[in-house]
Amino acid sequence: MKETFTHENLDVYRRTIDFVVVADEVAANLQRGRSYLADQLRRASTSIAFNIAEGAGEFSRPEKARFYRIAKRSTTESAAILDVCLRLELSDTEKIQQGRALLLRIVAMLTRLVQSGTDADADADAGD
Repeated sequence: MKETFTHENLDVYRRTIDFVVVADEVAANLQRGRSYLADQLRRASTSIAFNIAEGAGEFSRPEKARFYRIAKRSTTESAAILDVCLRLELSDTEKIQQGRALLLRIVAMLTRLVQSGTDADADADAGD
């Protein structure tokens, strides 16, 4: 039996890691001179994952919720960066749409985690 960390069992965390991969692909393909967007997208996307992991590791419900709220803010920041890339025609539209779809799912799951105050019940309801 493989030992896991609590956050690794959360569907929202797994979907976030999927988004980190998409975000890195978008960032890697940005034109020279757009490194500020690539850096911001990479930092925002990994912030989602890191804050979910920190929240899952917390015992206090208010602290869990605080980390999940921070992750949610980084999710919407990531969406805004993708919007900028799309509007400036800096990236493949299909890849941007793939990222946005993941972000919409992630923000819904995080909202449920914040509202429920627990990890397992809300994540099971929010996932597929």
